[in-house]
Amino acid sequence: MKLALIYARSRNYCIGCDGNLPWSLPAEFAFFERTTRGHPVIMGRRTYEDHESALEDRLNIVISRSRSDFAPGVRHVQDLDAAIALAAASASRAFVIGGAGLMERAFDRADEVFESVVHAEIDGDVFIKPFDFSTWQTEIVNRHGTDDRHAFSFESRIHRRRG
Repeated sequence: MKLALIYARSRNYCIGCDGNLPWSLPAEFAFFERTTRGHPVIMGRRTYEDHESALEDRLNIVISRSRSDFAPGVRHVQDLDAAIALAAASASRAFVIGGAGLMERAFDRADEVFESVVHAEIDGDVFIKPFDFSTWQTEIVNRHGTDDRHAFSFESRIHRRRG
């Protein structure tokens, strides 16, 4: 099974503020929806608590050691290994969707990273560390400018591990 990370970040690596995304970018959210639909999504408890429901048309797997009561259709596991094993039982690709600590733990196991870079410096309270993609193959798959629904421009990239 391929393991992928998917996230949006600002130029200064902000990914969250007050339990939410620090921007509203409908085209970037549509990219996330299209990319993850039909695949298992793996998330930490706090990421789950940001929406408190299962994402449609996806096996939702939440990693938590402190909570086990989740919405119907959400599967609970204790660690990343268990989440990957559960996802692999039913799919050829799974996505880690957050939070920052889980992304960092999963990076060394990832085959692909779907990264949207928001062209802004954002003051938030959750940041992801910069990953080293120098030995990966990178493809820009989408560019979106500002408009009446998008206060910031962004580009979406897919990084694929070589070899």
